[in-house]
This record gives sequence, C-alpha cells and structure tokens, in this order.
Amino acid sequence: MRTESVLFGGVALFFAGVAALYGFWSREPAGSAVLVVAFLMAALVSFFSAVQYRRRGRRPQDRKDAEVADAAGPVEFFPAASRWPVVTAAGFALSATGVVYGLWLFLIGMAVLARGVLGMAFQYVHRGEDQE
Repeated sequence: MRTESVLFGGVALFFAGVAALYGFWSREPAGSAVLVVAFLMAALVSFFSAVQYRRRGRRPQDRKDAEVADAAGPVEFFPAASRWPVVTAAGFALSATGVVYGLWLFLIGMAVLARGVLGMAFQYVHRGEDQE
C-alpha cells in the first residue's frame, strides 16, 4: 500500500499545482473547482493507502521474495445481505430531487442519506465480540 500511497500522493500534488495555476491564470471558478475536487479525491485515496500501510504493514504483493501461498487465506469480511445500500441510494435520490424541488426535500434526503451511511459504517461494529 505504500506504493499506492506515494502514487496517489503524486497525482494529488499534480492536481493541486494545476488547480492553482489554472485558477490564477483563467479566473474561471468551475474548472478550478473541478481540479480542486480531483485533488481532494486523489489525496483521500493516498491517505487511506498510507493508513492501511501503517496498520497492516507490507503485503505479500509488496515483497519481491514472496510466494503465491503467502497471500492465501481469507481476504476480508464481506456481509451477505444488507438493507443500508438501498437506504443510502434512496437518500441520495431524495437529496438530488430536493435540489430541484426545494430545500425541504433536500433536507429530508440528507437525513435519510446520513442514516444509510451510518448504518453501513456501523452495521458490524460488534462483530466477533460475543465469540469467546
């Protein structure tokens, strides 16, 4: 994950530089905003990769002396079924519709969206605590 962190960090720095130059020379807010968002997305991926590298260390894919068997075993926990993606999608749809029809619908959509995201994030927070 260290390589990915450095790679996306470079991409983020590129977009930050381009956004600064573009914003200074063109004085056009839409293009500058898009470049800033691209910088933020690349920086987010770089930060996530750096945190994962610090937590888990080097992966077998990062080592030149690793064997195929080193990466064997369970990858992660993937839930079988969840209602929260549907709630999140409905909240996003309500929020997007609220942009057109009014603030009241947008706020309802944001509340539903927040509940869906929090439900997905904390759905399995207590997984494995009962097993001893």
